[in-house]
Amino acid sequence: MRPPLTDDQFSALIDEHKGIIYKIAHSYCRNAEDRKDLIQEIIVHVWKSHGRYDPRFKQSTWIYRIALNVAISAYRREKRRSERTSPLEEIIIEPAAKQGPGETDPKIVTLHRLIDQLDELNRALMILYLDDNSYRDIAGILGLTETNVATKINRLKLKIKEQFNQTNPD
Repeated sequence: MRPPLTDDQFSALIDEHKGIIYKIAHSYCRNAEDRKDLIQEIIVHVWKSHGRYDPRFKQSTWIYRIALNVAISAYRREKRRSERTSPLEEIIIEPAAKQGPGETDPKIVTLHRLIDQLDELNRALMILYLDDNSYRDIAGILGLTETNVATKINRLKLKIKEQFNQTNPD
């Protein structure tokens, strides 16, 4: 068991990897308030899990794994809840102004929309791939073989390219 982190060490760890946490939360949550809650939940899980961190692996890989597991669990919970009810949130779409810089390009918006339509595993694969993670790192994060990761990503790229070209014929 690893010694506990000081508050400053934990803050530095989260600050160093906040991009991973925000990216995963943004990919799995539409609503800004739910996204904030998910970010907090991921941070709590990182705090609780630090004693089990294995230094043989990169911290970014470990944080990706925690963030994805928490996000997928939250996504499944929300999906079950929304199947039982019909909240207004599902009707209201957040304005495009909430998107980051460069995300107003219609092609990028279309790409994000296509990725958002993927199932949980394939969405995670594409997020990790687009974040320039190696196949080895992606395999470690998702518990797949490198060969399986490469095959799935190549199939996803072809599928997304085909859908993208149907949406944007130019």
